[in-house]
Amino acid sequence: MDGMSGPHVIRGSVSLPEAELMWRFSRSSGPGGQHVNTSDSKVELSFDLARTEALPEVWKKRALERLAGRLVDGVVTVRSSEHRSQWRNREAAAVRLAALLAEATAPPPKPRKPTRIPRGINERRLREKKQRSETKRGRSAQGWS
Repeated sequence: MDGMSGPHVIRGSVSLPEAELMWRFSRSSGPGGQHVNTSDSKVELSFDLARTEALPEVWKKRALERLAGRLVDGVVTVRSSEHRSQWRNREAAAVRLAALLAEATAPPPKPRKPTRIPRGINERRLREKKQRSETKRGRSAQGWS
């Protein structure tokens, strides 16, 4: 595609393969006045996630699991119609797809390692609580009115 700003990197050295991207254009309902009635500025970008060879197998499996609700026959689709020009919508769709795939292929977070509260901190909290209780009890014993 001529004019597009370089390869859209998913993560590291892995980027969206231009040959595997399927573009579809239609009339947008967004801004543009009379121009919007004559030009196909809305963009739909599809990427066959199930059949791609561009992603490492581990990433592909992870993305297929995480995007299962968005896939139609293994194909993920993003749309863009917020700009008046088709070119800017193409850019926005490609960036959105790359971000979606980056998030879907990210490694799972490390499991949280449970920690214990140090005994000294707990004892200090109870000691301060007892002091506060004594202070309040002392006020009621004085007979303040």
